Amino acid sequence: MTNLATLLDDTAYAHPDRTAVVAAGTQLSYNEIQAASNQVANLLAANGIGRGDTVALSMPNIPHFTIAYFGILKAGACVVPLNILLKSREVAYHLRDSNAKAYFAFEGTSELPIGTEAAAGFEQTDTCASLFLIHADPATTAPWTQQSPAFETVDVDDDDTAVILYTSGTTGQPKGAQLRHRNMRDNALSCEQILAVDRTRPDTYLCALPLFHSFGQTVIQNGGIASGGTIVMMPRFDPLVAVRTMLDNHVTVFAGVPTMYWNLLTHTDRDDVDRLASTLRIASSGGAALPAEVHKDFKAMFGVTILEGYGLSETSPVASFSVYGDEPRVGSIGRPIPGVQMRLVDASWAEVPNTVGAIGEIAIKGHNVMKGYHNRPDATAEAIKDGWFRTGDLATRDADGYYYIVDRAKDMIIRGGFNVYPREIEELLMTHPAVSLVAVVGVPHESHGEEIKAVVVKADPSDKVTESDLVEWSKEQLAAYKYPRIVEFVEAIPMTSTGKLLKRKLV
Repeated sequence: MTNLATLLDDTAYAHPDRTAVVAAGTQLSYNEIQAASNQVANLLAANGIGRGDTVALSMPNIPHFTIAYFGILKAGACVVPLNILLKSREVAYHLRDSNAKAYFAFEGTSELPIGTEAAAGFEQTDTCASLFLIHADPATTAPWTQQSPAFETVDVDDDDTAVILYTSGTTGQPKGAQLRHRNMRDNALSCEQILAVDRTRPDTYLCALPLFHSFGQTVIQNGGIASGGTIVMMPRFDPLVAVRTMLDNHVTVFAGVPTMYWNLLTHTDRDDVDRLASTLRIASSGGAALPAEVHKDFKAMFGVTILEGYGLSETSPVASFSVYGDEPRVGSIGRPIPGVQMRLVDASWAEVPNTVGAIGEIAIKGHNVMKGYHNRPDATAEAIKDGWFRTGDLATRDADGYYYIVDRAKDMIIRGGFNVYPREIEELLMTHPAVSLVAVVGVPHESHGEEIKAVVVKADPSDKVTESDLVEWSKEQLAAYKYPRIVEFVEAIPMTSTGKLLKRKLV
């Protein structure tokens, strides 16, 4: 049996009474999650949906996400998780592009009317036959509750598509990365090794990363279920609530993007620091480069070293990870995980010289690489060659095989013919005592092509430091072609729904 859903089947069989999910004061056992997922599978089967069909899913971090996710897989269908912030026009695009035959959506709230947008998007398509709404009122039964809780998981082929994850669409319309059952299964199982999981002492995971995103979906949900852990769901990240939730539930594993760590450092009540440090076993970061200052400050405050990893939706997502137990190399995304190869290539796919400091684009090959982009053979051929997937991320590699992200290829600034990597400038500015958060971008310039701009959130809004002060300070620290000529103070930097800095909004 190769179906990704067997991760749940196996754990529910071995530990039926163990707590699988905690959400809003409610605890659900593995047996309860298994039974509800079987009901979802029966509902889909009753509507003629089975192996090879696609089913979309719009839900925040609530138990219904996990129940529907595994129910869709059990039926032999492919899950298409959608960003809960999508508007109706965008929903319709994703339903049509993925050829979804059915759609599960949470009702949402007045502030975030997921169900309203879902219904409007559903009405704009003629290919999706069924919309199943899950209501916010816990007294209202889910659409599948009348179905039988018994279902035999459909056998599939290893290379059948299990999940279609849509890219953010920063360069055109979003593309759907087709991830096989073996891609997702092997990546989830690899999390046991890279997080040093002991199945005899199951972990408790804080699920603050959105489940519609690959990081939270694979590392927290699928990896946690595979190892028999407990998943504590948090629909929306708030640093104070996150700390309280971790303390109340004795969370041992926290995974987040860099902005989450920045928020924890700037908002955590000092009285809670020691208590949290006594229970937290693993802290991992991905999704974007973690500033060295955040790395250092988190270790100093909580006594836990953040383990950095790297991956993309197209790689299921984990491709590399820091080695647990080894002395951390701050700024490194670690080494390739078992079964995965990485190398640095140039624009023509040729491998760059294997010398320390040489910069190239990361290419990845292994069990985690997607089948291709859904219905986009040209885009697939451009991204994958001889099994190697090129990522668009520039990096260097040290003598021991550890990789270090330099920047996104598309974020690189070319000023007067010189290549400038924003991350280097961001790392420097983060060491200034007046700076709490920073994003560096290139803006059009008449003679230089691009000029360097730093958008800064102050550590203390009342600080008297000026934009000019930071320009002069940077000038003393950086080569003449690198330092930012423009500094702009803001109260907040726009972010994506997954917590990444939205740099295109700053240009």
